[in-house]
Amino acid sequence: QVQLVESGGGLVQAGGSLRLSCAASGSTFRNRHMSWYRQAPGKQRELVAAISTFGITNYADSAKGRFTISRDNAQNTVYLQMNSLKPEDTAVYYCNAGINWGASGLLWGQGTQVTVSS
Repeated sequence: QVQLVESGGGLVQAGGSLRLSCAASGSTFRNRHMSWYRQAPGKQRELVAAISTFGITNYADSAKGRFTISRDNAQNTVYLQMNSLKPEDTAVYYCNAGINWGASGLLWGQGTQVTVSS
């Protein structure tokens, strides 16, 4: 059973950067498509970025050009580098692991708070 633990959130000023990490336990990480979602207060959870087992990436329009998702299968870790942050990026960011590309999996991390001040 894979477990996910996010880290790297915090408070940053607009225009700043953060790198989120999601460490996965278990031996099946390399067989999982990994994604980052976020949920702002009063809003639905939304996909931010995804990376397939082969390294194919997909980004929400709001993330394109500013965020980069990557994975290190040797470290069982997926990253989300976030640059040029905006106040509207403020949300709890969740890591997700799944076996079907294009759909969220059943496994979620506990979330990490990202707050961007103006």
